[in-house]
Amino acid sequence: MKKLTPVLLVEEVEPCLGFWDALGFERTIQVPEGDRIGFAAMARGGVEIMYQSRASAAADMPALANLEYTRDGLGLFIEVEDLDDVKRRLATAGGEETFPERTTFYGAREVGVRAPCGTHVVFAEFGEAPEADESGESGG
Repeated sequence: MKKLTPVLLVEEVEPCLGFWDALGFERTIQVPEGDRIGFAAMARGGVEIMYQSRASAAADMPALANLEYTRDGLGLFIEVEDLDDVKRRLATAGGEETFPERTTFYGAREVGVRAPCGTHVVFAEFGEAPEADESGESGG
């Protein structure tokens, strides 16, 4: 295996794009479906994400047309170098904060956001993990 890229099915691709644009992602692929966007891929650094409209997926792969999808059970976890930069970009990206910045027991500062198209995204900056005590458990 070489790479994993999520392809997320959504009702409309367009609401997703501005969110990722504001975070500095580049649109690498954009495929029309009638007068709408049927498929788009965005990338920044080693992170790539793809969105496809349900109508486009059904036209491309009819077997997918009847499958049930839910957005609430799906989330993306993206490791970032500079959480403060991401938070500044999120201020103009749209979306809704799902949890405020926190520091985790595994040494990450992270924030959760639901993008305008419904995707839940956690952005995490890793620092030093707390040291484990003699029992092997971390503090915090």
